[in-house]
Amino acid sequence: MDETRLRRELRDAALAHRPDHARILARVERGMADPAPAPRRRTPTGTRRRWTVAVAVTAAVAGVVGIAGLAATTLGDRPAAPATALPAPGPAARAAGTVDPGSNRWWAQGDLALTTESPVSGLTVEVRVARTPGVVSTGHWQTRPTGDFTVTVTERPDALVYRWTLRPGRDVPPGPHVFAAQYNHAEGTRDPSADTYTAVLTGADGGVTTLRGAFGR
Repeated sequence: MDETRLRRELRDAALAHRPDHARILARVERGMADPAPAPRRRTPTGTRRRWTVAVAVTAAVAGVVGIAGLAATTLGDRPAAPATALPAPGPAARAAGTVDPGSNRWWAQGDLALTTESPVSGLTVEVRVARTPGVVSTGHWQTRPTGDFTVTVTERPDALVYRWTLRPGRDVPPGPHVFAAQYNHAEGTRDPSADTYTAVLTGADGGVTTLRGAFGR
């Protein structure tokens, strides 16, 4: 058999071979335990050359198969990176709380000016009027249709809490909106610095924006 054909057959055999890793490991362990073999008779030059070629080809193929198997095992065992879901951005909006210029020495109105720059599918507005002497609720209103909101006024020891909640199925279009809380107070100039507001807006995609602030003249 010529050398070219021998190389081809050895290569084909090596590529088709599926090594039994457990059996190979057992043979290596036995070989390490057995004593070194006695010197062997010298092999003729031609046979030795063919044997060297066969060993080289087999080792090369085994090396390629081994590297590929190691790479496949390493990549296959690597855990997948967990997916992180980022929250959707909330609706763009801004707010400011002021005491209405029409307020007087006995009565006042806190105006929350809310400007939305995109449609809002969920909205809760809360205005807290601090319990200073003589504070009593006298009413409320908003520029959006009355039927769009559920409105409550809760009397607490430290504040009157006015709350507007957008009804399900309604929305707030882009633009300026006003929510007003009205109340009586003791005669004189009332300090509104303890009055606060909170507005929570929800977009159609579920993103949430929260605005907080205080009132001032």
